[in-house]
Amino acid sequence: MGRSGPQITAKRQLWDCVTLTMVFLWLLFRPAHCQQCRIQRCNTEYVASTSTSGGLQEDVALDVDYCIALRAYALCTRRQARSCRGDLVYHSAVFRIKELFSQYNCSSDGPTSSAKVPSTSRPAVSELCNYENRVLVSGSAGQQKKYAHCGLFGDPHLRTFRDEFQTCKVEGAWPLIDNRYLSVQVTNVPVVLGSSATATSKITVIFKSYHGCTDQKVYQATTEDLPLAFQDGTRSGGESGSLTIVERGGSGVGRQVKIQARYIGTSIIVRRVGSYLTFAIRMPEDTLDFSEDNGGLQLCLHGCPRNELIKEHMLGRQQPRLPGNGQGTNAELGPLRPPHQVYTVERATAKCRETLQVEDVYFQSCVFDLLTTGDPEFSMAAYGALEDLKALPPSKLKQNSPRTPRLYNKGLSHTHNSHCLLSLLLLILLLL
Repeated sequence: MGRSGPQITAKRQLWDCVTLTMVFLWLLFRPAHCQQCRIQRCNTEYVASTSTSGGLQEDVALDVDYCIALRAYALCTRRQARSCRGDLVYHSAVFRIKELFSQYNCSSDGPTSSAKVPSTSRPAVSELCNYENRVLVSGSAGQQKKYAHCGLFGDPHLRTFRDEFQTCKVEGAWPLIDNRYLSVQVTNVPVVLGSSATATSKITVIFKSYHGCTDQKVYQATTEDLPLAFQDGTRSGGESGSLTIVERGGSGVGRQVKIQARYIGTSIIVRRVGSYLTFAIRMPEDTLDFSEDNGGLQLCLHGCPRNELIKEHMLGRQQPRLPGNGQGTNAELGPLRPPHQVYTVERATAKCRETLQVEDVYFQSCVFDLLTTGDPEFSMAAYGALEDLKALPPSKLKQNSPRTPRLYNKGLSHTHNSHCLLSLLLLILLLL
């Protein structure tokens, strides 16, 4: 009983020591664990730096200044890693940064200064005429924006905005897209004598006038001419340069032209492979109308009509027919050529495997085109279309508005603080 006093005193001293240690550790680790997530500041700085650099992200990525801005963006998000661990906007930004590094071939090593050197080579693109910046700045928090891809190539094979894959006859003029932003029409002609195969010989793209970003511009490509200009002789539209044409390097399959419509976040690639053309486009889904009652025939939206579809497994049982007027002539290309050579399924498969390693729908399209035309050059359209899909993939815009404040409630704040205190208590127990 006599030792109860010293024991109580010792316990009280120990408790005071633990309390002081808890307070000290709480103050020490509070900035690291309980500070407010500031990912919105990173987003704002990134938008500001890319907006003043001139050009759309897909274009300015070729500029060293853009890669500097992207590295600065990545560094800013890394510094927020602890405080933003449970923040969806933060994780969306990290995911998008990885996409941009890969898409625009920017190295993660290098300067990260956010100071931008004024560029005189490109006119400035306003926020209004840059779709991605509009989404980043004014989009709703949590809202996801998606890109859709459509491609037409070969005999002809169609990949719709819904990611449906079809092979169609569609001889003559057909609309791919017709909305308030642009119209795209293709003309398909017979390929070889004695086959139902057709391929694209003309592509016409009409960019409609849009909010001061561009006047109406028309681009037309044919098998004889793949121009690097619109029909009026210009290579850009609008004072801000929000619509441009560039010659694109890449896989080396045919000559390529890329059209970038920054104001609607749209990119188009037109290739000439052999004697024919291929087409690929990527557009934001919110610029498209997927409703079935959407007026007009649009192959990229709704696919080919049923009576124009070709079942590839029926190929071996199809009876050859003379295309066009049945006399072996083509109104645009003149007399039709006989097939280059006759391919068996085994030979066609081996030939396509030289360029396409994975036996997917593009590989099957390559085999189909060889069997129908016998033209090895023509079959390369499938490889070019796959390269275009990689260059213009359907993907999500996961950046959220830096101007939209985060909404907290007391319950979430209390839970977060409790988590911090529990972490400190566990640490103290380990130290003791």
